[in-house]
Amino acid sequence: MFCKNSFALLCLLGGVALPAVAHAQAAASSNHGFTPVGSPNPNHPTPSPTVQLKEEAQLDPDLSAMQPGNLFTPKKGKALTYWDGLVGHLTVETGIAGNPWTKTGRNFGQFYLDRANTVTLNQIMGSISHPISPVGHGYGIGFVFEAMYGSDARFDPTIGMGSGNLTGQYQWAPTQAHIDVHLPWVFKHGIDVQAGQMYGLMGAEGTPALARPFYSFNYGSDYIVPFETVGVVATMHLSHHMDWLVGIDAGNSTTFGRNGNNSRPKGYFGFTWHNLMNGKLNINAIGHFGPQSNNGPTRVSSEGWNSAGIGPKANGLMQYNADLLVTYHITKDLSVQAEGLFLHDDASRDDAYGVTGYLSWDVSKAFTLNARAEIFRDNTGAIISQYTGTMSYVNSLRNRPFSYFNAPPTTYGELTVGGAYRPDLINRHLGKGTFTLRPEIRIDKSLNGTRPFNRAGTVDNPVVTHGTENMLTFNCDAVLGF
Repeated sequence: MFCKNSFALLCLLGGVALPAVAHAQAAASSNHGFTPVGSPNPNHPTPSPTVQLKEEAQLDPDLSAMQPGNLFTPKKGKALTYWDGLVGHLTVETGIAGNPWTKTGRNFGQFYLDRANTVTLNQIMGSISHPISPVGHGYGIGFVFEAMYGSDARFDPTIGMGSGNLTGQYQWAPTQAHIDVHLPWVFKHGIDVQAGQMYGLMGAEGTPALARPFYSFNYGSDYIVPFETVGVVATMHLSHHMDWLVGIDAGNSTTFGRNGNNSRPKGYFGFTWHNLMNGKLNINAIGHFGPQSNNGPTRVSSEGWNSAGIGPKANGLMQYNADLLVTYHITKDLSVQAEGLFLHDDASRDDAYGVTGYLSWDVSKAFTLNARAEIFRDNTGAIISQYTGTMSYVNSLRNRPFSYFNAPPTTYGELTVGGAYRPDLINRHLGKGTFTLRPEIRIDKSLNGTRPFNRAGTVDNPVVTHGTENMLTFNCDAVLGF
């Protein structure tokens, strides 16, 4: 996410400002409560204002008590300061997507796993954060700063924030930079607000390596949900189990002003239900709406590739993204998930939609078995596109000519089976670190007879019709996280 991130969404809903990749690791961190400074003097029955404020913060039912992070070790018996709660994480992911049958060296329909048969440094991701922690009178504040280097950064830019500084296979991208506050306003459980750059709040599979069950992505997470947004999101806690989300932002992977794609705002609207049925059921229903096309002029390269600009009319042509995600925990070790995604774009008259089912079974402490099945429809063939240059995706966002190829209107089927293995032989020597190995077998198939796989298009004819109906890949990544 997982919120392209569902982990980011869980952090937002729970009032915890954690980087998505760190969420699961932080759950196992120390649970020491907030320690008030001093104790009431028997000669002065009323505590000092400082002690009173901190005791109030400790008992606030809508905020987690102050906890030490993993960067500092507070002295025993000494009161925690706000900065003792700083959390740092570093994750390294490398992998390979094996496809012996490709004639292009690429895997069609994949962003991050586009290079076939090539060992790739996908990401080195580092973050420093602070969970939303009480500061008194029901208020709380936290923050997240995170950045990534590697081949994945080609597809996770925010235009105007370092985009284009590196142009090769390995690039860098800031991925999160937001301030998070809890406000005890209006509703019984208050409002949480995030402001800044953040992951999109939709999708079951997130950009950070450990924010998804597989190395590869499903079609919906790559091609429908927003990756990065810059703006403000408010989560209003209507009840203990229900939240209302409203947000305004600059659009997918863009910022405001001259680095925006057009002059109109976009935003989120949705509801979430969590911890239903004694904690077994969670439901997210979220939409993202607004003009997404570029209002610049169409530009043409010397090779004949066009840019994505369509002029001023882009300001009034809407794009609609919708996501319904349902998670049910059958037992503590077995869970299922179902997701429906939809996209409509007025500018290109495109429609795309898909349904994905997931199964996750913790066979043991060291091994989790995962399975995923998806059906995805691209009504025009223009949504599922392969960006062929290292700067193609970035250029498509910033209105520069870009190279690509795609398929005719296609209904895609995809089945993936894999596992996450955390070998104790290695991990018992890593201290706070965790090593995870994730092999998978994936089969993609055109269900309506088109042949989009294992071949490439050209600038004169970017639509692939002479490939294969199936694509079989053997993928594996290794993730080291601290």
